Amino acid sequence: MSRRELLKECRRVVIKIGTSTLTHSNGQLNLRRIESLVREIADLHNQDIEVLVVSSGAIGVGATRMGYKRIPKTMPEKQALAAIGQGALLHLYEKLFAEYGKTVAQVLITRDDFDERLRYLNATNAFLAILSMKVIPIINENDTVVVEEIKFGDNDTLSALVAGVVDADLLLILSDVDGLFSNDPRVDRNAHLISEVEEITEEMEKHSRNRGSSFSSGGMHTKLKAARMCMAAGIPMVIANSAEENVIRRVVEGEQLGTLFIPRGERMHARKKWIAFGSVTQGAVVVDAGAQQALLERGKSLLPSGVIRAEGDFERGAIIAVLNEQGTEIARGIVNYSAEEIAQIAGRKSTEIEKILGSKDYDEVIHRNNLWVEE
Repeated sequence: MSRRELLKECRRVVIKIGTSTLTHSNGQLNLRRIESLVREIADLHNQDIEVLVVSSGAIGVGATRMGYKRIPKTMPEKQALAAIGQGALLHLYEKLFAEYGKTVAQVLITRDDFDERLRYLNATNAFLAILSMKVIPIINENDTVVVEEIKFGDNDTLSALVAGVVDADLLLILSDVDGLFSNDPRVDRNAHLISEVEEITEEMEKHSRNRGSSFSSGGMHTKLKAARMCMAAGIPMVIANSAEENVIRRVVEGEQLGTLFIPRGERMHARKKWIAFGSVTQGAVVVDAGAQQALLERGKSLLPSGVIRAEGDFERGAIIAVLNEQGTEIARGIVNYSAEEIAQIAGRKSTEIEKILGSKDYDEVIHRNNLWVEE
């Protein structure tokens, strides 16, 4: 069975609908396309496939209603437009899904809902309860109350986090592009569509740094970030053009449409998934080459002997990044010692911890069970 044909077995699908999909180039709602997508999602749901919809567009809809030609830059204005547009957008979804006998639920979340372990678990349980009721959740970032420090940054990232939370079988990102190209097709006539991706390379990252439309927040770069998260979590992801007829059905039926990002073989444990993607790092430790090799190649815990220094101010139990000597993040995990304590024991043996600190609760700075390593 081909990798595409495996998508036929999906029983839980997250579909991200971007602003460029919901609207025309002038910002007005593209009602024909929205109606078509809702019909497809309802039909998917009729096949006992659970569907979660991550929908952008609240700020764009609000901006259009207020006569804006572009999204304003200040946070209060964006928050006001989100409040105006969110209700209108949900009302549209409710009306269209009701025509096919479907009930929807609005779920507005912020980064904080994923950052704390308990809230992460609560969000997971809430989503699963909604799905058990045969309801389709319509999910968006709570732009009305969010501030810059707790933003996801884009709904591509949010959709990947949701896919991880519910352990989805597929993340389908619908956009205004056919998928990932070898280069930006708007400037390079020789650019070709990449049908399948097993590894996201530096070259792909370099060619992806373009923005979306004036009414959207992301471009291909944010989609690659989402793909990296899904691939690490063991979840396949497809980027496809929402303008394609019956795009959802065709992707789920295994047709070679758009770009498929192939995940690694095994699914990530829920705890490590939260460490890797759900949480925001509160500091970092820099490690030497020996520790880097032990983490990446041998799956070892991080010991104080391999730590060069701590960066930032964090306490025991915080999620921190592990950086190599070049400053690249190679792992992250739950730290057993504070930044102040690590500064004292960095480069020392575990047997010396008690003598230096006066007590020793752990031999490791980060235990391998609480460590996620970049692959």
